[in-house]
Amino acid sequence: MKDPELLAPAGSMESIYAACACGADAVYIGGESFSARANAVNFTDEQIAEAVEYCHLRGVKVHRAMNTVIFDSEIDSFAKAAVRSAELGIDALIVQDWGGARVIRRLLPDMPIHASTQMTIHTPEGARMAAELGFSRVVPARELSLEQIKAICDTGIETEVFVHGALCMCVSGQCYMSAMIGSRSANRGQCAQACRLPFNAVGDFSERHDLSLKDMSHILRIDELRKAGVASLKIEGRMKRAEYTAAAVTACRQALGGEKPDMERLKAVFSRSGFTDGYISGKTGADMFGYRRKDDVTAAADVLPELKELYRTEKPRCPLDMHLEMSEGEPSALTAKCGRNYVTVYGDVPQQAVNRPADLEYASKQLSKLGGTVYYAGEITADIGDGLMLPASSMNALRRAAVGEMNVKLIESEKPKYTVNDDYYEEFGSVYVEPKKIYTRAHIRRKNQLEAALRAADYVIMPADECPIEGYDTGRIYAAPPRYITDEQAVYSRLKELKAAGYTHLFCNNIAHIRMGRELGFTMHGGFGLNVLNSYSAAAMKDMGLSDITASFEMKLHDISALADIVGIAMIISGKLPLMLVRNCPIKQAVGCGKCGGSITDRTGRQFDVVCDRKKREYSEILNCDTLYMADRKNEIHGVTFYDMLFYNESANGILSFAEKIRKGEKPEKGITRGLYYRGII
Repeated sequence: MKDPELLAPAGSMESIYAACACGADAVYIGGESFSARANAVNFTDEQIAEAVEYCHLRGVKVHRAMNTVIFDSEIDSFAKAAVRSAELGIDALIVQDWGGARVIRRLLPDMPIHASTQMTIHTPEGARMAAELGFSRVVPARELSLEQIKAICDTGIETEVFVHGALCMCVSGQCYMSAMIGSRSANRGQCAQACRLPFNAVGDFSERHDLSLKDMSHILRIDELRKAGVASLKIEGRMKRAEYTAAAVTACRQALGGEKPDMERLKAVFSRSGFTDGYISGKTGADMFGYRRKDDVTAAADVLPELKELYRTEKPRCPLDMHLEMSEGEPSALTAKCGRNYVTVYGDVPQQAVNRPADLEYASKQLSKLGGTVYYAGEITADIGDGLMLPASSMNALRRAAVGEMNVKLIESEKPKYTVNDDYYEEFGSVYVEPKKIYTRAHIRRKNQLEAALRAADYVIMPADECPIEGYDTGRIYAAPPRYITDEQAVYSRLKELKAAGYTHLFCNNIAHIRMGRELGFTMHGGFGLNVLNSYSAAAMKDMGLSDITASFEMKLHDISALADIVGIAMIISGKLPLMLVRNCPIKQAVGCGKCGGSITDRTGRQFDVVCDRKKREYSEILNCDTLYMADRKNEIHGVTFYDMLFYNESANGILSFAEKIRKGEKPEKGITRGLYYRGII
C-alpha cells in the first residue's frame, strides 16, 4: 500500500525550510494574487522561483493555490499568473473558480489542476464530475466521515484530505458572512473570521462562541486514511508560523512511519482548546466547539525553541557517488552521480607529492564533507596516478563545484515541462438583448407553502423531499436536492422518482446535482452556491447543461448583466440571504433541538435566523439578520430572466403579501439591506 503524499502549508520561506526538513513530500503556497489566504505572507514571482528551486532540489513538489473566485476584469491577470506559474516550475494549481479552471485548461492543457475545497465537492458524483472537467485531484469538504472519504477515493480520482488545522464553521465555498458584514469575501481570500467572535445560541446574555470550532486533527487516524485510498494528506495553516509547520509535518511523518506522534507538542504550538475529529468519526456536537484562549496562546512559548531545532540544519536526502581522477599534467576531474544524474567537473592540475601522495583514504576524507547540502557520501572511488598530490583546498573546490552542478541538474530534472498555448480568449457574444419577459421564482422550504407560492410566482423551487408526487403542475416546480448531501444514493433515487412523476426541472447548487440531473434528463437551473461571477464560469455552466444560473450575490449589480450574453440569469431580489451552510448546528450543540430558539445573536445584539431540514437535519443555514430587498430598484436591474424570492418560515399569507410588494415594486420597510449589489466585495 503506497504512502500518501504529505502536503504542508507554506506562508514564508522559513515555513518551506521547515516543511522540507521535517519530511513533507509537497508544499502549497499562494502568490500575490488569487490566493484564498490573502492575508498570509504570499510569494512574489521571484520568491516563487526561489521556493520552487529549493523544494525541487530536495525532491519536494510545489503546488500553487489560485483558489479564489474571479471577476471578468481579472481574467487576463489570472491567465498570466497561471502561465507564469508554469514557467517557474509549479507542479500543480489549486483552483476554485470554474471559469479560472477553464482558462487554465485552454492555456496549459497538461498542467495538473486540483479542485479546491472551496468548490464544495463532497460526494462521489461531484468527484466524477470534476474528473470529467479535467481536474486530476479533488480536495473534498472537511465535513466528511471516513466512509464518505473512501467513497470519493473509490471513484479513482486523486483525493487530497485535510488532516490537521483550522476548521471553518461553514462548509468551504459557501460562507458569505464576512462579505455581508464587511465586504471581505471568504471566496476572495479576505475572510475576517467573524465566526471566531462571540455568538450566543442559548438566548441569554453570556459571552459564548457558538460559531467557533476547535482545530481538526486526524493525525491519529492517518493509517485509516491511507487504507481508504487517500492520495494526499493536507495540513492547513499558510497563515501560521514555521514552527507550526515543523510540528505538524513531524507528527504526520511519525504517524505514517508507525510511531506515536507528539500531539501534546502539536497542541501547544497552536490549538483552540484542543483538537476534534468529530466529522471524520461522525460524532458532531458540543465537543467540536472551542476558541483560542489565553492558555492556548501562552503554551506555545515553551515549545517554539525545540521546534525551531527541527529545521535549523539541512538534512541530507540522497547519496552522492563520486569518482576522482588524477593524472600527471592533466586537470583533476570529479564525476558525481545522484540517481540517474551525472556531472563532471574539472579542477587544478595535481602536484608531485613532497611527503605523502594522495590515495583513496585521503580523497574520501575530503570528498565526503557534504554537511549543509542535500547529499550524503555514497560510494567514493578514485583513479590516482603514482606520486601525485592535490591540496585539500583544491579537493574541496572540486567537491563544491560538483555539488553546485548536481544541484542545477536535479532542479532541472524535477522541473515539469508544460505545453503553453498562446491564447485563452473565448468570444461569448457581444450583442446584449434585454429578456422579453422576466419571470418570478419563489424558493420555499415546506410543502404547506406550495399553494401560496404557486399563486405568488411563475415558478417554485422547493426541496426534492417536499415535492408532491401528484396533484400539481410539475412543470412549474423545480426540485432542489439538498445543498449538502449525506446520502447521495437516496438523493438520486428521489430525483429518479420525481422524474417518473413528471418533474422536468432541477435546481442545482453544486456539480453533483448537475451530474445526476444530466443523467436523469432534467432541465437544469444553477443556484447561487455554484459561485458564478464571470463569463467563463457562466460558459462552463452552460457547457455542463445548465439553462440558466443564479448570479452570485457577491456580484455588483452592474456586473450581472454581462453574464446574460452567455446563459439565462437569475438574481435574488428579496429574502434573508443564507450566510453560512453548516453541518454542526450551533443551536443543537448548545441547547438541543427541543429548546431551539431559531436564532443566534452576535455581540452587538443582532439576531441571525438558523433554519434546518427538520426531517433529516443534514445541515442548517444561518441567515442574514436583515432582509434583502431590491423590488423598488428594478429599473436598475438589467439582463436577468428571473427574479428570485427567498422564503423560509413564512406563512401562506406572508408569502402572498410579500410577493405582492415585490410585484408592485413598493418602497421597502425598515430593516432591509441592498446586500452587496452596490458596495461589492474585496
